[in-house]
Amino acid sequence: MKDKEIKILSVNTSEKRGRKFAVKKLVLDKNGVINDVHSGTWNRQISIIGKEHVDQFKKLTECREIDFGEFAENISADSMEDIDVKEFDRFIIGEVELEVTQIGKPFHDKFRELGNYVMPRVGIFCRVIKPGTIKAGDVMLHKPKMFNILVVTLSDRASKGEYEDISGPTIVSLTNDYFTKKNNPFKIEHKIIPDNAAQLIKILNNAKNNKVDVIITTGGTGIGQRDITVETVKPMLKKEIPGIMEMIRLKYGMQKPNALLSLGVAGVIDESLIYTLPGSVKAVKEYLSEIFKTLDHLIYMLHGIDAH
Repeated sequence: MKDKEIKILSVNTSEKRGRKFAVKKLVLDKNGVINDVHSGTWNRQISIIGKEHVDQFKKLTECREIDFGEFAENISADSMEDIDVKEFDRFIIGEVELEVTQIGKPFHDKFRELGNYVMPRVGIFCRVIKPGTIKAGDVMLHKPKMFNILVVTLSDRASKGEYEDISGPTIVSLTNDYFTKKNNPFKIEHKIIPDNAAQLIKILNNAKNNKVDVIITTGGTGIGQRDITVETVKPMLKKEIPGIMEMIRLKYGMQKPNALLSLGVAGVIDESLIYTLPGSVKAVKEYLSEIFKTLDHLIYMLHGIDAH
């Protein structure tokens, strides 16, 4: 996927709410534009809008000429109509790095003409990842977020090739469908290891260091002597999310009591979400059908983004 370059037409700021005014440069710290009204420890520090959206608004409303900054944007950019910007994407501007946190923003009252609310649909909010200085004429490089998913099958026999792992590929297939429907760039890696705590810890530490977004394991969630997944994962959790697994066990356990016997857990390891699923294909399908209902929201929560 090729990164897209966008030229900055104007940079704008204001110490008061409402429209912003063009300036020679914006100086950014970790809280946003220094002395800008929207600077702060929140996730909507910088706002961006593309020129084509302003032009469309003018055409629809037969509005007068609109100055840069009148939509309360910090960055007025050249044409962006061929860019599918999503939350967690990055904009690189020289030394500056911004992360997209929201698409759509509150609209200044003076532009509520004929119901054509442009900014709530196409305005882009960002937060500062790397501070620095930006100015008109600079080029923004749009880098789409690549979601990284790790699937780990734990099975002594499957790791030796004594039988075919089916649960792992099922997770890969269902996760592929999920992210494809969301139209998010993603990569899925699948590993098969024996029921070995040391190997699992090594894999999870590597995933943590590489900031893998989602880790899903299958196998080793029972009470057998070789079932080590849950006992290995639990001490590594920064936070546990017990409600998901409790609900799944209860929902399917009401029909088949054996479903209540899985010890699977869900939680957070640093910046990675992790789910430990049973080893059967049927259980994998049941668990993921529930997990995917909240996955988006958990990713936003984990990264401090209020996008709802």
